[in-house]
Amino acid sequence: MTDSFTLVDPKGWEYDLHSVYSAYVGYFQTYNVPWYDRSWGHLFETFDEFLAFSWPVITVTDSTTGKGHIVTRLNSIGAFLKMIKTRFGETLPQAPNILQVFPFETSSRHLRHVSDYSSYKKMHSTLPAAALSAFKVRVRAGNPQAIREVWEKKDKTFMAIDFEWNERNEKSVLEWGYAAVRCGHLDALGHWPPIPNTNYRKGHYIVSEYVDKVVNKYSPNYPWQYAFGESQVASKTKLPQIIQAVISSLASPDSETIPNTLVLVAHNIQGDLARLEEMKIKLPHNMLVIDTMVYERYLYTNGMRGVMQDPKGEKIRAAGSNLSLENLIHSLSMPTPSGSPSHKPDTRQPTPFSPHPLLSKCTLHNAGNDAFLCLYALQCLLDPQNTQTPIVVHKRPKVGSNVMFASNAAYTTPMLSTSHSMPQMIPTINGNSSMAMGYNGYASAITPTVSMLGMSVVPQRPSSAYDLAEEFGQMNVGQRSNGGQQYLSSPARVNARRYNSASSLSRREG
Repeated sequence: MTDSFTLVDPKGWEYDLHSVYSAYVGYFQTYNVPWYDRSWGHLFETFDEFLAFSWPVITVTDSTTGKGHIVTRLNSIGAFLKMIKTRFGETLPQAPNILQVFPFETSSRHLRHVSDYSSYKKMHSTLPAAALSAFKVRVRAGNPQAIREVWEKKDKTFMAIDFEWNERNEKSVLEWGYAAVRCGHLDALGHWPPIPNTNYRKGHYIVSEYVDKVVNKYSPNYPWQYAFGESQVASKTKLPQIIQAVISSLASPDSETIPNTLVLVAHNIQGDLARLEEMKIKLPHNMLVIDTMVYERYLYTNGMRGVMQDPKGEKIRAAGSNLSLENLIHSLSMPTPSGSPSHKPDTRQPTPFSPHPLLSKCTLHNAGNDAFLCLYALQCLLDPQNTQTPIVVHKRPKVGSNVMFASNAAYTTPMLSTSHSMPQMIPTINGNSSMAMGYNGYASAITPTVSMLGMSVVPQRPSSAYDLAEEFGQMNVGQRSNGGQQYLSSPARVNARRYNSASSLSRREG
């Protein structure tokens, strides 16, 4: 194999080199050609002898199958046949059934000459890396076949992310949110398809230096309106560490031949990737990237989402147009077209955009909400019939939280009237005095509980704790009343223990 570096256009390089040899061996067998008795027969004794012609080749991937191939041109096959006629005086026809490849690559490829099996083997070892590189491009371009292949394997972790940044300075990140679903774990437990509310791991982080200080004018963000959990406040110096830890916890080792377990998802992902690069976040080189805006555009352009009305008017939505995340969520409430996509002009009336009920309870331009809805939208596009709509439950902030919810009127917590100079001492049930502090330094009311009366009850787990069982959707995690040790059991057993505890309590009171 020569080492001269020459670039060629992949157009016209369509014939798999090994299939050329295989086709001629099959041709001799079909037409009873005694090639082994001919003067040129030694050229077909082995593939190594066949390669002695010094074939010009390049590596490409098939645009249909995504597999890598070592291909040559048709005129190179003609040159091989001409050599046999010139040297041995016999004419061979072009063999049928040669594997024809349609290259996915459009950029120039490195030309090599293969003259022995060792050089062919060395070149063949680069095919998995070439196939992975092409597959990454296909997924990034929104190819439905490639993206569906990734989803249906059920072995990847899809992680949707979103940043909210200062519109005057893009490098000033105000929020970051993510939502992830670990398909491999869910499928191993027989829990498929994923349920967004219970099987998405999610998080939302607010940058403390900018919260309630930096306000976007043209596209306001809403940091306190996270609808799928509790927000966390972190400094801008710690946010990159948090993001890197989350990515590292979900990614598999880097590889040149196989895709990473982690698949990054975002809507119009270019800006999010720029923020990750500015933070010097290390991403695996073999990680697949899905842009839901590009993916939906590809589906609509190829007739896989029916005919839609333009969200900005009454005209039919133009092919190749993009949808914002809000309009994408609205479009999920439209009926899904049945049958295979048609490439002919559709004469049906366009389906108008109707409000999605989820957006009436969930505020966009919150990084956590946008990331969650982005992952939900991707799952809907891939499996619209079996994807459940998330349920938004607005939670009141807990007293004593380190998050300053007082800045938002929707999260106002009533406080006792007391002096601002010192906290109020509130008597408890047993006659002792204790101090109850609110998150702004004011004293807050304490609701008497059974534990204040000296009674033993089963403690409840805080709702803000990350519940691994909820992500898997298979079991609940509780605590024992004796010693506080954790146990795993089904919901029925947990309820039975609580009932027995309550029964023994009533007997003691009686």
